[in-house]
Amino acid sequence: MANVKVIFGSTTGATESAAAEIAAAFGVQAINVANATADDFNADLLILGSSTWGLGELQDDWAVKIGLLENADLNGKLVAVFGLGDQSGFADTYCDAMGILARTAKSRGANLIGQTSAEGYGHSSSVAVEDGMFCGLALDDNNESEKTSSRIGAWVEKLKAHLG
Repeated sequence: MANVKVIFGSTTGATESAAAEIAAAFGVQAINVANATADDFNADLLILGSSTWGLGELQDDWAVKIGLLENADLNGKLVAVFGLGDQSGFADTYCDAMGILARTAKSRGANLIGQTSAEGYGHSSSVAVEDGMFCGLALDDNNESEKTSSRIGAWVEKLKAHLG
């Protein structure tokens, strides 16, 4: 059985709920980045999640603990990212924090998996989008909460396929 870790940063609880749903699908407990250690970043599949705050910034706990990711040896490791944002109220920075996590993981040698289509979303700009694809799973619990569970379910199946 693959060693899967889900690490999240959440302020309002929405990212924590998404992380818990993702973790449950893998039979593991989600880890709040505020309580994470360097060892938590060692996994066969590392799933990282953050909400976006301010003008496209990481969630506060991630901002404090980003050094754990910046110093992790992710060479050849599978990493997937998910993010929560408000595509109506913050259309120009939608899920930017997810993009920051993805870029940081890739700089540490990670093999990024779990990209999803940006089609059907109402944002205008995001550092998490490249060539029409989000670098991971983009969720909008403010405006599309009814789509969250189905998006998570489809994404988790895609991730499980990578594990074999």
